[in-house]
Amino acid sequence: MKIDLVLLRQISILSGFFGLVAGFITLIPYINIFSFIFLICFIAPIVIYLLAKYDCISLTSVQDGIIIGALSGFISYLAFSVIYIPISILLIKLFGYSANQGIALLLGNANLFILVIVSIFMGVLSATVNAFTGFLAYYVMEFLSRVK
Repeated sequence: MKIDLVLLRQISILSGFFGLVAGFITLIPYINIFSFIFLICFIAPIVIYLLAKYDCISLTSVQDGIIIGALSGFISYLAFSVIYIPISILLIKLFGYSANQGIALLLGNANLFILVIVSIFMGVLSATVNAFTGFLAYYVMEFLSRVK
């Protein structure tokens, strides 16, 4: 698969949108863990499905699913971090409120360098997991196309 700039922009926009939505939803106390797991694991299959549904991509190899999965995982986590971290810091500093006590300890005491490093590390972790789920999405879509 040759990734052109239009396809890269479409992947970035979809992944960024889902990351921003997950950033807002993760601030809600009782559903935050489900939103975070969704962000780490299931962004790639949704992006791949939407792009394939509207004929923006044609998955021809396993490598296509892995590349799109990794890109969407990393971009969605960075978009998530742009929303979640500043709002969480504001909620902790101004109101003493946090949806997760462990995150409150990290965000309340960490400097900017540590937050950037942790965000990049988690983005790489999200890219790895989403590359695997993109790999699985390729096989499921291939199986479903053969069944039809």
